[in-house]
Amino acid sequence: MKKLILVTSPPACGKTFISKELAKALNHIVYLDKDTIIPLSNKIFEVANQENNRSSEFFETYVRDAEYVAIINLALEALDYEDKVLINAPFTREIHDIEYMKKLKEQVNEKGADLIVVWVDTDVEVCRQRMITRGSERDTWKLEHWDEYAATREFNLPEELTEDGVVDSLIIFHNSSEEEFDQSMKEIILDLE
Repeated sequence: MKKLILVTSPPACGKTFISKELAKALNHIVYLDKDTIIPLSNKIFEVANQENNRSSEFFETYVRDAEYVAIINLALEALDYEDKVLINAPFTREIHDIEYMKKLKEQVNEKGADLIVVWVDTDVEVCRQRMITRGSERDTWKLEHWDEYAATREFNLPEELTEDGVVDSLIIFHNSSEEEFDQSMKEIILDLE
């Protein structure tokens, strides 16, 4: 059975590392990272003469949703050519929207594939430390306004993902320590292959 795998969580929970490790370990897979679209989004900020702030109202209104439409369209197209497609992206708003997720599941099922969500469960303080360590420009505002930023992010498994009919499969990847990572990786590779 074909699979569209969404690896999702708030930023700095380990999505990218986990996604790349899963993609390396699985057979017949296309890896897509929403961050690949960031240079295009940065150009939109520049052309619109806006501060490059991925937490701003401008980003939320004019840029964010277009990034998700593009990455989903790429993934659905890739399912025509490969057995598994893995998307590395937060999907912070989408995973709380039952209708969005059901519609996505329908689109994926029409491709003869299952929609699988891998939720990366990481302690919020571990996320903050990882954000500091990675030193990315896109995290500057988040770290300078950590309490404000963290209050807008759901670090716990969204209840909406556990509703019947929302996804074909939900997998929790525990990632607050190396031991958790190793154990989750072993279990999840078996589930996804």
